[in-house]
Amino acid sequence: MRKVVSGLFIALDGVAESPHEWQFEFDAEMGESMNEQIARVDAILLGRVTYQEWANYWPSHTDDEFASFINSTPKVVVSTTLDKVAWGTYDNIALIKGNLADKIAALKQQPGKDILVTGSPTLVQSLLHADLLDELILMVHPVVAGKGKRLFGDGHPLKRLQLVDATTTSSGVAILTYHLLRDY
Repeated sequence: MRKVVSGLFIALDGVAESPHEWQFEFDAEMGESMNEQIARVDAILLGRVTYQEWANYWPSHTDDEFASFINSTPKVVVSTTLDKVAWGTYDNIALIKGNLADKIAALKQQPGKDILVTGSPTLVQSLLHADLLDELILMVHPVVAGKGKRLFGDGHPLKRLQLVDATTTSSGVAILTYHLLRDY
């Protein structure tokens, strides 16, 4: 069965929103981690906000490796408010509305590689709390953002994670990979 994997930039205070405001420049180790994530997947899940930001930018940019990946890989947008989605001239995007648990569970049953959630902290929270997220890769930047949406807010049920890999990059970013523990 396919896994749903989330890769997020996050500040020390848990802020995962608008990383372009506080994220460090990519160093070689961060690039390697991102390339490893990309090599493992053949589908992308996007929340509405990330979709709207990226759909306005990436389809018209084809000049780097990530642009090629994001434009050519099939994408699924999760939204309760959108009625249609498009990705420039690419015909590889679909919309999920309604019961998230049933639709993501069905997507995980399809043949293929893993499914990557890029950005989309609200979607990651929903997947985490619905027990649909299998792996969480956090690139923890040594910065306190001070404001913005936090990945782990108050009022959510307990989730236990197992640290399966940890590296620190030359710029001080900790790349932490966790698997979710479902039986505890």
